Amino acid sequence: MDGTREIGSALREQIGEAEWALRVQLAACYRIIDHLGWTELIWSHTTVRVPGPEHHFLINPYGLRYDEVTASNLVKIDLDGKPVGPTAHLVNPAGFVIHSAIHRVREDAKCVMHTHTVAGMAVAAQAGGVLPVSMYALGFDGQVAYHDFEGPSLDLGERDRLAANLGNRNLLVLRTHGLLTCGRSIPEAFVYMYRLQRACEIQLAAQAGGGPLIVPPEAVRRASVENTAQFLATGGVATFGELEFDALVRLMDRKDPSFRT
Repeated sequence: MDGTREIGSALREQIGEAEWALRVQLAACYRIIDHLGWTELIWSHTTVRVPGPEHHFLINPYGLRYDEVTASNLVKIDLDGKPVGPTAHLVNPAGFVIHSAIHRVREDAKCVMHTHTVAGMAVAAQAGGVLPVSMYALGFDGQVAYHDFEGPSLDLGERDRLAANLGNRNLLVLRTHGLLTCGRSIPEAFVYMYRLQRACEIQLAAQAGGGPLIVPPEAVRRASVENTAQFLATGGVATFGELEFDALVRLMDRKDPSFRT
């Protein structure tokens, strides 16, 4: 552990406080995803863009479990998927394609989160996509984008199509694949993913009941979107998700604070 702290301390001096703070927050996010059971072995990713004009972003080391991610072992890469600075770790090519597709065109998308949960992939396999049948789904009714499956995301040409399908929205269902959210911060992308994941879980549970599903009238659906935006912005628009995310960071500190190294 002492060796890890030394590595983290040296890196912190090289990159500055702003990037280090993002590294700690992103490492905490990986531990939270692991805690919530959203992991899939070593696959899927959450990325965050570091300050500066270069569009460099941080991604998890390919081959490590989410509970092994720390602030210092996150890999910084450019839009071509090449590491920026020395690293002993690999980067998943498919993860690079999906995340770089968004980071290179969406200045506001500082964080991009992608998951392969059972509920998310199950709804991604349904022609109707996310249905307005739960409080969570109604909060972003009409705001979910869709991108058709093109096979494992290794083709750089897919980046333009994926970005075009997402447009200026923050929630995306990758058909046959999984869920993706983005935000102006890690907490914002997280809270969108939490609510999208819950919408998918509830939809599947409701469908399993076998009866007809209740879809509220259009006026209620519009009001739900507006009210949810106000609810999430309790501390102001720039703090979307911070209360929820910080509460879980405190839990991660109690469980295992090694993500900070």
